[in-house]
This record gives sequence, structure tokens and C-alpha cells, in this order.
Amino acid sequence: MFLLKKVRKIQLIEMYISKNCTFTAQKIYFIMSITVGQVAPSFTLVNTEKKEVSLSDFKDSNVLLLFFPLAFTGTCTKELCSVRDNIAIYNNANAQVLGISVDSHFALAKYKEEQNLNFPLLSDFNKTTATAYGSIYDTFIGWMQGVAKRSAFVIDKAGVVRYAEVLENAGDLPNFEAINNTLASL
Repeated sequence: MFLLKKVRKIQLIEMYISKNCTFTAQKIYFIMSITVGQVAPSFTLVNTEKKEVSLSDFKDSNVLLLFFPLAFTGTCTKELCSVRDNIAIYNNANAQVLGISVDSHFALAKYKEEQNLNFPLLSDFNKTTATAYGSIYDTFIGWMQGVAKRSAFVIDKAGVVRYAEVLENAGDLPNFEAINNTLASL
């Protein structure tokens, strides 16, 4: 009887891991689903100037996190240039915009320069933050592994998630009307 309970427990754990984890050669990442009302996972990433940036650096501001798949791609450029062109909306809402992708900080620096982006881009090259936010593809366009999903999160000054949107289709854009309404309500 004891052995059967132990075997069943192992089977349940294996089922959980197979549904909720991403495996790499060296690590197991638990994929979380971020929900409105929960405390945002903390992170420290490198920006385009090779400096560490943490979510806690912005505790006096609301934060708009925008995960995007890859720099230099059409939909990502459309999204981020739209944010650039409308940065006054976010500034007026006392919101710091942070763009996050799995590109290297070198690639993001070139991309930021070419697109004249007026907000920080952060490199999640090791995919820990995108994974913590449930914003990572197992496979992207059929062969790339570990690319960030296009996602948007509004985090208030207390570090609580007030808006969460994770898109499965990389060609879709976040609902900026809903994002802006959320920021206006804070």
C-alpha cells in the first residue's frame, strides 16, 4: 500500500513537471502564470549600456513591462516604435516602460539606436525573467527555442501586477487601450 502511494505521488509530480517546466541541459525552469493581483516577480537584467537594472529600481513608479520576441523584426519594431511615439502617455501616468527580449545587450543597443527608442531595453539572454513571467515559447517559428512571447504587464508602485497579457501569436500586439486604461486608473 505504501509503495503504491509513493508511485502515485511520483507520477503526479512527473505530470506536473511535464506540463509546467521547461528543461535545458543544466536547469529546470518552472513556468509560472502571472495573474492580476499577485506580486510581480523580481528581476535584475542588463540594459543596452551594460548596467544592471532591477524591477525594484522603479518602486516609486508604475512599470510597463513589454516582452518582445526579437529585435529587428517587423511586429516588434511596430510595437516598440508605437510606444516610442506615445511615450508622453506613459510619462504622464508616472510609468516607466521597459522592453525585454532574449537578444544580447549588444543587439539591443544597436536596435535601440537604429529605432531611436526612448526607453530602456533589457537583455534576458538567459531567459530567466521571461520564464518567471510565463512569457517564453518552447519553440518559436518551428525551430528556435526559448524566445520571449509578446507580453505586457503593468506593475503598480507597490509591485503588484495590475494588468497581464501573454500573447501566443507573435504577430499580435498587446491591447494598448486596456494598458493605458489600467495605467490611468493607478
